[in-house]
Amino acid sequence: MQHLDSLRRNRLINITLDEASIGRGSPDQEHERAIAIYDLIEENAFALPGHASGPYQLHIGLHESKLALNILDEAGEPIIAHILSLTPFRRILKDYFMICESYFAAIRTASPSQIEAIDMGRRGLHNEGAQLLAERLRGKIECDFDTSRRIFTLVTALHWKG
Repeated sequence: MQHLDSLRRNRLINITLDEASIGRGSPDQEHERAIAIYDLIEENAFALPGHASGPYQLHIGLHESKLALNILDEAGEPIIAHILSLTPFRRILKDYFMICESYFAAIRTASPSQIEAIDMGRRGLHNEGAQLLAERLRGKIECDFDTSRRIFTLVTALHWKG
């Protein structure tokens, strides 16, 4: 029973984006963001070391060109904010977006094996970004690899201002 209670507590139940700092995206970007948020809420493992106050809400924004992860309790009361530099992610994000462009271009003209090879590279970069995110959050937020991967998906779906 305690395990079930822990599963109910150690998760995200709501995710919002700070439009003031992130801005609205194109209809396609907004769709990608909505899918990423839906997938993350549907299945996640998320906890704060030393806190038993979950489930949690996550409000994501930008603060001085850094990723701001504001964590709130179920009632919406702030618990803690973590600010992450995006600098360590720049190369991965640049390469990820470049390979995504190649993937979408390849869908029109490339062979299935070429498309699969590009997609494997895209997934590899996505996993690398999720691993880096997990490392940067270590000791601050406890989450499994799949949750880290879904949060990274959301990070890639954001349209950074500036």
